[in-house]
Amino acid sequence: MTTWKTAFTILLLLLPAFAGGQTSGAADALALQRQGKLAEAAEAWQAVIRQNPKDAGAFASLGVVLAGEQKYQEAAVAYRKALALDPKLPGVQLDLGLAEFKQGQFASAIGPFKAVLAADPHNTQARTLLGISYYGAKRFAEAVTQLELATKSGSDSPELHQMLAQSCLYARKYECALAEFKQIVQKNPDSAAAHMLAGEALDGMESTGEAIAEFEAAAKIAPKEPYVHFALGFMYRKEGHYDEAVQAFETELDVDPGDAQTMVYLADCEMKLDHPEKALPLLEKAAQLKSNLRLAYFDLGTVLATLKRYPEAAAALQRAVQLDPSQGDAHFRLGRVYQTMGNVEEAKKEFDQASKLYHARDSKEDLAPMMRPASPP
Repeated sequence: MTTWKTAFTILLLLLPAFAGGQTSGAADALALQRQGKLAEAAEAWQAVIRQNPKDAGAFASLGVVLAGEQKYQEAAVAYRKALALDPKLPGVQLDLGLAEFKQGQFASAIGPFKAVLAADPHNTQARTLLGISYYGAKRFAEAVTQLELATKSGSDSPELHQMLAQSCLYARKYECALAEFKQIVQKNPDSAAAHMLAGEALDGMESTGEAIAEFEAAAKIAPKEPYVHFALGFMYRKEGHYDEAVQAFETELDVDPGDAQTMVYLADCEMKLDHPEKALPLLEKAAQLKSNLRLAYFDLGTVLATLKRYPEAAAALQRAVQLDPSQGDAHFRLGRVYQTMGNVEEAKKEFDQASKLYHARDSKEDLAPMMRPASPP
């Protein structure tokens, strides 16, 4: 990976290009860099720039020094000024991409890395960094394309294969994801993360039984792994095995007592087992902890309606509709509550909307979006 020292070598080659009046100042700045006196070198390059604000090489040199000081935001500004003055200045696009990348500004890193590849399609470093940047920017389909090429070009680390597998999964390319996960598991059978991600891919392929086996393997390897028991509970719930799902969700809450999403799904299973008294406090707590979980408000509205607390039920269901207006079930349930309250006109509106949505939308519920995504590097 390019560092300020390697970029410094490039700058030595550019030295003869500096104007005669600036050569001394540039030489002093380069000497300070050579000695590792980066703060003084930055001041020296700024002095060169003050003498000639159109010196692209000086801006690039300043960027290298600032990056060496880990002042990546300032370095990126300097690199962009250099490129504005001379778009073909060697190495600067890559350095700009790295400066943005190291700040976690993955979307901003994409353009520079693409520019490097446009000039040199065989640059494996730039392709790998571009793939990771797409991943970090949550542009998973594009990440798949670049990471597949990177892994075939020699960037063969397990971490990169796992990132490719996750990108395939989030892009709903389940066969690609599963193939990658199988390779990871072959090399490391004790990778709980790989078993979990394989389970997510199998869920996407509607292979629920096989997905359960993968999550069970993950739970056996790492029983304290976050969300492994949530995933098991989700699969059991999908199969209608609500007692087993309850046990799995309760185990997840032992691992993370404050996880609102797990509380909601545990409460949902308790409702399906006709235990509204167990569901209600879980739903109320989940809604307090996290205000954007649609299922929490949908189930809360349902429970409150059974308790004949209709105004509260209507408020909860209105929130469920607000969070996702495309779900027909909340419109229908809200219509029923309005009907019971004697609000015929509003009830009709909700029933009509529910009817349209039931015919227009696939209500399939995927596990992958509910799992905690891996943090980009």
